[in-house]
Amino acid sequence: MLPVLAVTGLAKEARLAAGPGVAAIGAGGDPQRLRTLLETRDPPACRAVVSIGIAGGLAPDLAAGDVVIASEIVAGERRHPADPALVEALMTRLADLGGFARRATVAGVEAAVLTVADKASLHARTGAAAVDMESHVAADFAARHGLPFAALRVVCDSADRAIPAFAAQALKPNGEPDIVAVLTALLRDPRRIGPLMHLARDSGRAFATLTRCRPLLGPGLGVP
Repeated sequence: MLPVLAVTGLAKEARLAAGPGVAAIGAGGDPQRLRTLLETRDPPACRAVVSIGIAGGLAPDLAAGDVVIASEIVAGERRHPADPALVEALMTRLADLGGFARRATVAGVEAAVLTVADKASLHARTGAAAVDMESHVAADFAARHGLPFAALRVVCDSADRAIPAFAAQALKPNGEPDIVAVLTALLRDPRRIGPLMHLARDSGRAFATLTRCRPLLGPGLGVP
């Protein structure tokens, strides 16, 4: 049986997602690089596409570690509906694991949404509960190949939490954190340590939840 293709941004997300029945692909938080990598999959050699990883929170009542399963992806003027059967399967499997998820719109963007004001604006324009940089690319890939698509995203930074620009940009092309870039930024301005510690705490919660969500993928997911 062909695997489920897990589309991720960070290398850590890809490592978590990969496993029996799941092939993972990531592009270091670069949507255009992700498009290029996906185009090399011809044929796509998968039975479904699931965008999985952390996300920014847009709905004010979502906190770090909360799970959003996309009902649709909105990117600019385009909307990509998620496959209803696949969404229902993910919701059911998560409930069976004792978890809870919100079914809601997820926004896909080409550049990270860093400020509280920009998050609020995007939420007002789209009604999306969360935002990431991979789901719209994955949804488009799935649509072009006639594959079921879904997105499972765990909130990292809540709507009232800004992301330090230096931290968002400190990624290597393969999605691994660029520790040298982070340390250089901290040496230049030690005041950045506080926001970075908040981000580390929130991302720890998000990745703990993402690890618990891993069994949702793979064999028995309920797609042909």
